[in-house]
Amino acid sequence: MAKERKIGVAVDFSRGSNLALKWAIDNLIDKEDTLFFIHVKPSQVDESRDLLWSATGSPLIPLEELRDPDVVQKYEINLDAELLGMLATASSQKKVKVIAKIYWGDARDKICDAVAELNLDSLVMGSRGLGTIQRAFLGSVTNYVMVHATCPVTIVKDPCSHGF
Repeated sequence: MAKERKIGVAVDFSRGSNLALKWAIDNLIDKEDTLFFIHVKPSQVDESRDLLWSATGSPLIPLEELRDPDVVQKYEINLDAELLGMLATASSQKKVKVIAKIYWGDARDKICDAVAELNLDSLVMGSRGLGTIQRAFLGSVTNYVMVHATCPVTIVKDPCSHGF
């Protein structure tokens, strides 16, 4: 029997991260794996929740709870029907356990923290398709995570933003 793997997908609700989730489901996720849906929200100084969970992130949120509008509102995440559909399909058709984890802070650091904390076997991320100059000024979360994460990282490029 194959080892149950822990696969993380960093999601920011952009087209690139939705493509990364779809790619992970279609090409990487296998029966009995655990799919961690990882989202990082920017810190807001006055939020007590940020202080409470700033180091460890939210509690683990199973897919069943993620479908609950009260839970979505509590964590202030913008789940769309397409994304929930992909997660539900992965759960039912591939027999995958789907768990969400929300972090607050700098995405680069928090995604690397998630890799270590959740002991991920692999991480999948989308690429925003920034040019060289934009990356120099804005920095690249993807590049930072590729260099600093303690597991293999797969970058899924958006064919539209990369001219493919």
